[in-house]
Amino acid sequence: MLKFVFLVGFIFFLFFKKNIYWMVQNLVFLATGLFMMKISSNYYFCDISYYFGMDMISYGLILLSFWICGLMLMASESVVRMNNYVNLFLFMIIFLLLMLIFTFSSMSMFMFYLFFESSLIPTLFLILGWGYQPERLQAGIYLLFYTLLASLPLLIGIFFIKSDVYTMNFIVLSYKNLYNLDFLYLCMIFAFLVKMPMFLVHLWLPKAHVEAPVSGSMILAGVLLKLGGYGLLRVFFMLQILGMKFNFIWISISLIGGVLVSLICLWQMDLKALIAYSSVAHMGIVLSGLMTMTYWGLNGAYTLMIAHGLCSSGLFCLANISYERMGSRSLLINKGMLNFMPSLSLWWFLLCSGNMAAPPTLNLLGEISLLNSIVSWSWLTMISLAFLSFFSAAYTLYLFAYSQHGKVYSGVYFFSSGSVREFLLLMLHWLPLNLLIMKSNFCMLWL
Repeated sequence: MLKFVFLVGFIFFLFFKKNIYWMVQNLVFLATGLFMMKISSNYYFCDISYYFGMDMISYGLILLSFWICGLMLMASESVVRMNNYVNLFLFMIIFLLLMLIFTFSSMSMFMFYLFFESSLIPTLFLILGWGYQPERLQAGIYLLFYTLLASLPLLIGIFFIKSDVYTMNFIVLSYKNLYNLDFLYLCMIFAFLVKMPMFLVHLWLPKAHVEAPVSGSMILAGVLLKLGGYGLLRVFFMLQILGMKFNFIWISISLIGGVLVSLICLWQMDLKALIAYSSVAHMGIVLSGLMTMTYWGLNGAYTLMIAHGLCSSGLFCLANISYERMGSRSLLINKGMLNFMPSLSLWWFLLCSGNMAAPPTLNLLGEISLLNSIVSWSWLTMISLAFLSFFSAAYTLYLFAYSQHGKVYSGVYFFSSGSVREFLLLMLHWLPLNLLIMKSNFCMLWL
């Protein structure tokens, strides 16, 4: 594991040279390829040191971070073309990748908190530095305040555990069961609920997505939302008894919120806002499954997190490809694309079908596992789950039908119907999404 940290660390030395962009991208993909070969049948923590280690939960998410960061560099070709502070942009992405690797491989709770918060800094710079509209300042403030205010109780909770149990090590704490401290339960999970985000504390997400550049949207949808799920997976091992007492609250909010957010998706006219709200709906079902604390629920939540990371990131790439051509994100202007970008319509269809959990995508496996666990927790949830599944298909179909069919916007004259780089970028999102279902033990055997 340490060799990958050094490999990513050494990329920093390349930033002093010019015209190094594609070299850095190739190095990130090389690191991804080497990391893929590291998969082992050891599902327990393999130590690096006292503070760092990696198990199968970390492995999948670190691999996703590597993969999405490589694809971010491929998608952000406009930064190179316009020479828009290229080296600083590279620095932000590689620094973010390093923070994510450290977050997912932290064994100490305090180190986890430290890197969990540090990953916010480069994301904020990406939005403020390379975003599109002046409103990005407001989006940055939303992101910062929501995340930081919610994280303060987590820090208090970590120090309280340290004073009570005399350790902050995840492995030791997973054998402890803290059952008599109700306020501790709220402190420990609230930061992760905001990061997921749960309905009612999700307002920062659509704002951040709409103002972020394509790279910011990809890493936000692909990996940063998964930090919340990962944190919950880790802390629930020591909050099981308190979870049984209070989890029904979050399951109810998430399922009803998921249905409401799906309805909000149906009246969105902004491509990116629609995809951002669909992320909130998907994370609602992930959170519900995770809160049931059953075997199927935890595995399904992890599977859908990986699947959603690839699928949502791909949809943001598609929205950006249209935005670069049209100069607008509005569905009123981005319509009739089947007429002048027929080859891209295939990718729109494939990634939209992934978003509505059609076979053979990994989303299908995740959603079936989650439905299984949530219905076994309570029969009453079937009502909201039925609505959630229906509206999920409805807004995805609405996105596809409105953007691909209809009359072409008359202001469009001439542009490229897609480059090899763009098709490769979309294929690298779609291929793992469909191939991973063949190796589902990767997502299912970590527990």
